[in-house]
Amino acid sequence: MMRCYGVWLSAFFALVSQTDAFYLPGVNPQSFSEGEPVKLKVNKMTSRKTLLPIDYYGLPFCQPAGGPKMDNENLGEFLGGDRIESSPYLLKMNTDMYCQQLCISNLGNDEQRGIAPNKVIKAIRREYHNNWIVDNLSAASIVEDDETITTRYWQGFPVGFISEDNRKAYVHNHVNIELMYHPVENEANKFRVVRFTVEPFSIKHDFDSIKEVGDAANQDGDSPETEQWATINNPIQSCNKDVPLTQREHTNYDMVIADGREPQEASGRVLFTYDVKWIENKDLKWASRWDIYLSMDNAIPPRVHWLSIANSLVIVCVLSAMIITILLKSLRQDLARYNRVLTDEEKADELEERGWKLVHADVFRPPAFSPLLLSVACGTGAQLLCMTFWTIVFSAFGFLSPAKRGALLMAELSFFVLMGAVAGYVAARMYKTFKGKAWQYATLCTALGFPGLCFVMFFTLDLMAWGYESTDAVPFTTIVVLLMMWFCISTPLVFLGAYYGYKQDAIEIPVKTSSIPRQIPDQPWFMGAPFTLMIGGILPFGACFVELYFIMASVWMNYYYYVFGFLLLVFLILIITCAEITLLFNYFQLCNEDYHWWWRSFGTSGSTAIYVFLYSFVYFQNLEANSLPTYILYFGYMGLASIGLFLMTGFIGVASSFWFNKVIFESVKFD
Repeated sequence: MMRCYGVWLSAFFALVSQTDAFYLPGVNPQSFSEGEPVKLKVNKMTSRKTLLPIDYYGLPFCQPAGGPKMDNENLGEFLGGDRIESSPYLLKMNTDMYCQQLCISNLGNDEQRGIAPNKVIKAIRREYHNNWIVDNLSAASIVEDDETITTRYWQGFPVGFISEDNRKAYVHNHVNIELMYHPVENEANKFRVVRFTVEPFSIKHDFDSIKEVGDAANQDGDSPETEQWATINNPIQSCNKDVPLTQREHTNYDMVIADGREPQEASGRVLFTYDVKWIENKDLKWASRWDIYLSMDNAIPPRVHWLSIANSLVIVCVLSAMIITILLKSLRQDLARYNRVLTDEEKADELEERGWKLVHADVFRPPAFSPLLLSVACGTGAQLLCMTFWTIVFSAFGFLSPAKRGALLMAELSFFVLMGAVAGYVAARMYKTFKGKAWQYATLCTALGFPGLCFVMFFTLDLMAWGYESTDAVPFTTIVVLLMMWFCISTPLVFLGAYYGYKQDAIEIPVKTSSIPRQIPDQPWFMGAPFTLMIGGILPFGACFVELYFIMASVWMNYYYYVFGFLLLVFLILIITCAEITLLFNYFQLCNEDYHWWWRSFGTSGSTAIYVFLYSFVYFQNLEANSLPTYILYFGYMGLASIGLFLMTGFIGVASSFWFNKVIFESVKFD
């Protein structure tokens, strides 16, 4: 038995202490023969300025023959705004290509007074980025200037750029597609893609048209060398057809900025071209190809996570020390004083009792304000707590691979639906303990309350996204699926859990409740609700705000977040911190003979969500957003997430205080 515990403990600490990403791939590797086509797919275009992703083919870019075809996406991809579609880019395994012509496209009007700019210019000024995919691997981007070369593994690559000299918009009409591969062991002439990088350039091609604008590139033709759209009059070295392939060089920064070269303005007729470069890398294996994305060395150094954990542990240790020194010491003295046998002289003196024992006949009195609402809130909080815990656990052990896009959202949604039974059971047990009679109404509120709020908010923002032609707009069929999951799975599970909850006896309390409430004496200012809410929320928030920054960066800035081992530790620390701070204030409140602890405990730990929502205002400055849809989208979803966090942490506070009060009042003898 001890050996088994040791193995699990070692595995847990190995999981938490990892700096390289750990994951189960979740998909089978695909091998390619030399010369075999390798599909390049396009995804939604994202921007941290607007937060509204748009469809790649919403702009006048080159399209494949017969039009783009969408992948079979899962529910999580649709909810995340992903729109993965085919592209006209032709890649062949281990076959280098030089300045392949994709198509000629008319991007539209230039920026002129009185004439609205075209869609491409608008996208460039809003800093939209392309997100391409090869063999299910997201494109990294190479950013090169006069001094440095930087590779970035998140947010894709920009559609174009704004010149610092004349403030004009220029489009990236040429890309170097660099792919690394390694040969497959024990399989002759088989290769696997292990790295995908794109280096964008803006090159003004002086060309004479051969084909009509708008024709599609040939995906199924013979050698791509035979496919031409135009004759380039001033070709750079990589585009010069007179130079043999064996002597050509791939497009580089020096070619683009050479004398006489200009970038391509994002207007008018534009020729799109691309290079393909294959590099063999025997050291990088297919199973480790996501490590560079998940380690997040460019965005989130691992030592920052350790500092966050250390900061959180310090807060927990301080709170634990306060619990031990104040609560346990004081409780021991209180229990010894309350339980000792009085002598005749002491009985005659009738020493006045003081402290929390005096409220024994009122401490478990149902809350004065809406016991039904508290029961529903605690049931939903328990549902969210279980959903969050299991999602993080499955993610930490690698079952939610980044190679399966939308898997995390699918897991959250699935666990929330399945944990409806927990919500119904907790709400029913609490409401029965409060001697509530309207159990059908309480169960219905649990099933429809928070999910209904989420759906109304989601549907409202979905209508806004639809109006702005964003891929965040979920199709009608997806909305139908969500409604079916809500009413056909979640709601029946809530009623099933409530049935078993009401079937059981009410939670046994150790003391009897009097028929007449005891008068509560005047309370000191530091025991008022404003002060306890302010102090009760700031310590749990301080224990998790560093990790919160990284989570928000992954949600709003498209960074990859996959250090769920750290997140699991921080989540456990958050639960402990919320419980401890609530116990501390609950004890002080009872000592001051105030027995209205139900809602106070809920608010004390739940106020963590208030600090999270306030922090969202600070973080919003990183997004550089200045449009009304962005404000509505960002603060709408952050407000909804804060409400969910309020319910979850509030349930932790009520559950811990209820357990604490049961324990201490069971330890006292009453006449």
